[in-house]
Amino acid sequence: MAFLPTTREEMLEQGFESVDFVYVSGDAYVDHPSFGCAIITRTLQAYGYSCAILPQPDWHNDEEFTQFGEPRLGFLVSAGNIDSMVNHYSVNKRRRDKDSYSDEGVMGKRPDRPTIVYTQILKRLFPHKPVLIGGIEASLRRLSHYDYWDDKVRRSILIDSQADLLMYGMGENTIIEVADALNSGLRAEDLCYIRGTCWKTKALEYLSDYVLLPSYEAVCADKHTYAKSFHIQHENIDAIAASVLVEPYDGWYVVQNQPPLPLTQEEMDFTYSLPYERTYHPRYTYIPAIEEVQFSIVSNRGCFGSCAFCAITHHQGRVISTRSRDSIVDEAKRITEMPNFKGYIHDVGGPTANFSREACDKQREYGACKNRECLFPKGCANLKVDHSRYLEILRTVRALPRVKKVFIRSGIRYDYLMYDKNDEFFDELVQHHISGQLKVAPEHINAAVLDKMGKPRKELYLKFVDKFKQKNEQFNRNQFIVPYLMSSHPGSDLQAAIELACYLKKIHYTPKQVQDFYPTPGTPATCMYYTGLDPKTMRPVYVARTYEEKAMQRALMQFTYPQNYDLVYKALKTAGRMDLVGNSPKCLIPYRKGHTGNKFAGGRQKEQHRKSYANKASKPQRRGQAAHENTFVRCS
Repeated sequence: MAFLPTTREEMLEQGFESVDFVYVSGDAYVDHPSFGCAIITRTLQAYGYSCAILPQPDWHNDEEFTQFGEPRLGFLVSAGNIDSMVNHYSVNKRRRDKDSYSDEGVMGKRPDRPTIVYTQILKRLFPHKPVLIGGIEASLRRLSHYDYWDDKVRRSILIDSQADLLMYGMGENTIIEVADALNSGLRAEDLCYIRGTCWKTKALEYLSDYVLLPSYEAVCADKHTYAKSFHIQHENIDAIAASVLVEPYDGWYVVQNQPPLPLTQEEMDFTYSLPYERTYHPRYTYIPAIEEVQFSIVSNRGCFGSCAFCAITHHQGRVISTRSRDSIVDEAKRITEMPNFKGYIHDVGGPTANFSREACDKQREYGACKNRECLFPKGCANLKVDHSRYLEILRTVRALPRVKKVFIRSGIRYDYLMYDKNDEFFDELVQHHISGQLKVAPEHINAAVLDKMGKPRKELYLKFVDKFKQKNEQFNRNQFIVPYLMSSHPGSDLQAAIELACYLKKIHYTPKQVQDFYPTPGTPATCMYYTGLDPKTMRPVYVARTYEEKAMQRALMQFTYPQNYDLVYKALKTAGRMDLVGNSPKCLIPYRKGHTGNKFAGGRQKEQHRKSYANKASKPQRRGQAAHENTFVRCS
């Protein structure tokens, strides 16, 4: 099966004078099931609809958008696999120099907010043709939302883009229902009944049984109102338990229909059985994003972990969808037949690899609970912990000819693993599925911060580390845990950051990379960051807002680095923790020679001190890493 056409010439070569849909994407065209563009267009193709793909068009050139002519049914627009602003800017709002979803990683192939830019161009050029938006950027911005980059509350992207319909969540069933409706002769404005869509209207006379949210103007004017509105939205992300939501704007209403139902196993199997080329279009030299996923297999969707800083539940929901063993094994066989396959399946997983079933038996029928989490603050009494199905899949895949190793890189939820009374999966994880390092995400160790993150307390993580060490000794393995840690999350003040630094000193660990909290649309943590309130309780939450404090929290996690000395010193002084400056074993940093107040006594002494500190810091770090490796935790 050939790639779908990306130019008019390719369209004509494939025998089409025109197509049913033109899919406009902010990403380069990669025909792999880890890319939304590929899934949606291949699904449409499987149902008999023709598609052309317009990847990363030059938004300054109208001819790029008109080359396919007018599609029979409409245009589909997506910013790409990740939000464009996250793709373009670091947490410090600095422009990134690489775009992994563009040819050779070149930055600048798409505008900021391409969903808005592309849609407005299409509405100008084809005013009578439906333009339908989707993808992660549209999904997480479907209602009013705090925008970190503008530092303000923005309107629904449906309003700003002037699109005719917004599709959110995982969209295979939604796009086919929309396509069938348009094909039957319905207008875009008539598509007000489809799950997983948002539409706009000037009147609500035909709508009943809905929840009226505060108006856009109200959430802009008052942060308490914003937090309350967000909490209502977050309570209505489950396909079964959710209500229809209505958000008023000046002269308009944006209506969010109930989320799409999770795919059944048969539907998931169908999606991943489609004839993907599993690589990028030959028009490109190299798309860096293919590297991590080309030999990976998606086994599940959804996540009931509900971390406060993660938008997966807002996009995919909390109910897990899974594929059958045969479907996954068939895909693994296709991977082994690829000419560049070297024997390694990089991943079999999803948002959380070891979630291979619903959290409890009630979820498929009744949906996820609105006011209760599955894993936080501890495992729910109804939680079903079972790795047997996932383990069976891994065993079958690793037994295939030409497969040397099957890794799990999409992340293990260690608390769920620890709740399993059967160690069979833990044993085989250690023996067969770790590439030397296992990445897990404790994120922090301060109790108050972990509570705001929705993460388990550190005691459970420490038990996991001990058990991991025991398993490695049992099976004669020399493997390590790489803990993901986050600075400046809402709830984390300097005292919490110092507590984390002291813990890192205790275990002789310095992370090479530190992730600052990044406020992105659709997460409870972003709501906390903007409002200073926990949307669940409406109680105040401490937020590190200044660049300097964020830098200090980050530096504390890498206190052994000589270049961080000044920031660490200032953080300790600001927090009243000068007891951690000195030469005793408990101290994070030493006194500076010739130091008076907050200045060096002289330039020469300053240089001598920096060399001295560099030597002192580097040697303990090497010794510390060796000691920490004995506890099976080290830096990535």
